[in-house]
Amino acid sequence: MNEHYGPSPANGPTDPPTGQGAPGGDPRRTLPRVDALLAHPSVAARVVRWGRGPVLGAVRQVLDSTRKEAKGTERVPGVDELAGRVAGMLDNLAGQRIRGVINATGVVLHTNLGRAPLSAEAIAAVTEAAGYSTVEYDLAAGSRGRRGAAAERLLREVTGAQAALVVNNAAGALLLALGGIARDREVVVSRGELIEIGGEFRLPAIMEAAGVRLVEVGTTNRTHLADYARAIGERTACLLAVHPSNYQVVGFTTHPPLGEIAALAHEGGLPLLHDLGSGLVGGPFGHEPSVQQSLDAGADLILFSGDKLLGGPQAGLMVGGRELMGVLARSPLARAVRADKLTIAALEVTLATHAAGRRDELPVWRALTARLDDLRPRAEAVASAVGAAASTREGVSVAGGGSLPGEGLPSVLIEVDPGTLGEEVVLARLRAGDPPVIARVQEGRVLLDCRTLRDEDCDLIRP
Repeated sequence: MNEHYGPSPANGPTDPPTGQGAPGGDPRRTLPRVDALLAHPSVAARVVRWGRGPVLGAVRQVLDSTRKEAKGTERVPGVDELAGRVAGMLDNLAGQRIRGVINATGVVLHTNLGRAPLSAEAIAAVTEAAGYSTVEYDLAAGSRGRRGAAAERLLREVTGAQAALVVNNAAGALLLALGGIARDREVVVSRGELIEIGGEFRLPAIMEAAGVRLVEVGTTNRTHLADYARAIGERTACLLAVHPSNYQVVGFTTHPPLGEIAALAHEGGLPLLHDLGSGLVGGPFGHEPSVQQSLDAGADLILFSGDKLLGGPQAGLMVGGRELMGVLARSPLARAVRADKLTIAALEVTLATHAAGRRDELPVWRALTARLDDLRPRAEAVASAVGAAASTREGVSVAGGGSLPGEGLPSVLIEVDPGTLGEEVVLARLRAGDPPVIARVQEGRVLLDCRTLRDEDCDLIRP
């Protein structure tokens, strides 16, 4: 049986003249039937792509909203206009799906664009793991295996830690650590380290969710070791140090070294947790602290992300002592924040790349360490394709993703004069491309930063 909201137009799917309604009656009676909209060519084409169910839902939604809009008016849209609304609604939904983009922003670890791009080897591992896989199966024994065992072994190898654990993301790692060690007890933190991460998630809120009581010490700009010492009491479960990875406090500041905080914690028989954030392993990079440095300073548990300087998938990585890690692995929260098979597959390959001493082959590290001479050919190729409106100049990129705050990376930019179109129109055209190109604006010019472009991207950019 055909669904309907009123009779079909007598002359097929054409819009009635503006102002035309139902003579002497409710104009909403002229709304087309559901089947008439479904049969419209632009809607029917989307049935092929989306399936009848989602398109039918969009048709009903458009008709319902039009009925409300038309109440008390004389004009009701015709089939063509309504079909356009349906198509627009579905196309907008399609635009919200995850798509690959060209990152021309110059922010290497761009949170909104997915942070670290995976290596070709990691992508292949994800593809293989997407079907049936050995995520919890031991091939040698022919029996159940332990999820993440290989990734944890590689984590121990690249960091030098006694034990490791992999969860879904860094916030999940912090939730597990606090809930597993300090639930219903106190955790001491410097006021200068009460950070807010993306999406307005704040450290105090995470601590509250973990069931621990926050004890703040010091001030925003100055915290002394004595402040920590005075705060330690019978209900203290641990000390927490947080690396301010996405901001800097400069000027009249002081904070005790991590090693001194660790020594104070150990004097009281307490563990020191270090939320390191960016997860630098291997050689140094700028002023960013590394996981190995935290271990050497005496931190008992270190938490960091997999999709920042490690260059892998989103994951929460935890390294530290065997006893402490064993407690967390047995916590009920560990099941709630465990990593999925695709994450583990990509992480294993990424960690293996670090273990082999080939960190600079990862896409993130190729972008971070590229020289100006590497970037100039890309700039010239894109500028030539764009035409007279484009020129090249040197500029500054950033690592992003809560890494190296305040430290810039020299880069080469393509500067596009938007002319009478205006910069917003040019940005919109870039985003509407296939693939979409995400750029930035500065002083009325559209900038495409070559540090985050790949050589193969250059032929695809057409403002």
